[in-house]
Amino acid sequence: QVQLVESGGGLVQPGGSLRLTCEASGLVFGDFDVTWYRQAPGKERELVASVSRGGTSTNYTDSVKGRFTISRDDAKNTVTLQMNSLKSEDTAKYFCSGRHYNYRIIEYWGRGTQVTVSS
Repeated sequence: QVQLVESGGGLVQPGGSLRLTCEASGLVFGDFDVTWYRQAPGKERELVASVSRGGTSTNYTDSVKGRFTISRDDAKNTVTLQMNSLKSEDTAKYFCSGRHYNYRIIEYWGRGTQVTVSS
């Protein structure tokens, strides 16, 4: 049974930091490209950061560049998103997604973890 579980969300003040973790089970996470998405109420889902299979390439949406860092530990089947200098506009539910390209695209999603940035 394949499962992705996000953790580390919570309430933090503006300027604070939070570290999100995505842990996969039932698959070799190192074989997947992994992306963090977020979605706030009334807004479309937004790509936040992604890391390629092997960890050689990363991408970030402009609004988080310089503040967020995505990394992976394939031995632990985890991907983390370190979030610093958080702003109120970062408030959203954050989702982890793993994608493997084969004859057919295989994609898995976690249920998400809530991040709230408020004073």
